[in-house]
Amino acid sequence: MRRHTAPLFLLVALALAPAAALAQDANKPAATPLPAWDQLTPAQRELLIAPVRDRWNREPEKRARFMEYAERWKSMPPPQRERARHGMQRWEGMTPEQREQARALFHAVRGLDKDARHDFMEKWRQMTPQQRAEWVKAHPAPERRQPD
Repeated sequence: MRRHTAPLFLLVALALAPAAALAQDANKPAATPLPAWDQLTPAQRELLIAPVRDRWNREPEKRARFMEYAERWKSMPPPQRERARHGMQRWEGMTPEQREQARALFHAVRGLDKDARHDFMEKWRQMTPQQRAEWVKAHPAPERRQPD
């Protein structure tokens, strides 16, 4: 992945956040190969489905968004899914300050063309941590929407 496109993948990671926990476990190498869905026991299937069912029932106002996420994920080619999983894992490992910085960066570069985005990110990489903090303070991301 090229560095100047990282903020675009952050958007994908944010959009797919509900699948993050399942994606992390799916990426861990298993000691033995896991069976296909049809070979799982009813208890194993229930274990996998229960968190999704509980969230679906607990948050009916978000069901349309959940379906949108699922359709978007289903339509992604495998390499794009892998980039999205990687982005979700990076996001989950960030501190609140790092997340705020990432959001500010994303909103700063989202409307730029490829060359302008590349130029901006080169300047960003040359800034000191203090300069970056000052830039984020001067250019905050828009108000956060409520998390899913």
